[in-house]
Amino acid sequence: MGLFTYPSTVSASDDLHIEITKKGLGKEVVITKGAREWFMLIEVTPENSVILRQEKDRETYLVDESETHDRPMTTGEVDAAITDYVNSVKTRAKKE
Repeated sequence: MGLFTYPSTVSASDDLHIEITKKGLGKEVVITKGAREWFMLIEVTPENSVILRQEKDRETYLVDESETHDRPMTTGEVDAAITDYVNSVKTRAKKE
């Protein structure tokens, strides 16, 4: 499966660095702030979609979860999920 990546860096306030990369039919987002890192990968195949979320502080994983959907997500659904995740991280990072 050939994956072409097109990194897109989005500047954010509060020292968050956001990088969104297209991965096949899905996307990946990596958000960093100092030693904290948030990661979400959405893999889309013709049969299903897999969403992986991780959050770590230095080398310690605080969140490491995945979910599988038994249908492929649409491009709009992938974009909405990535946007929601980025907004969620921004909100949580402001509170810390």
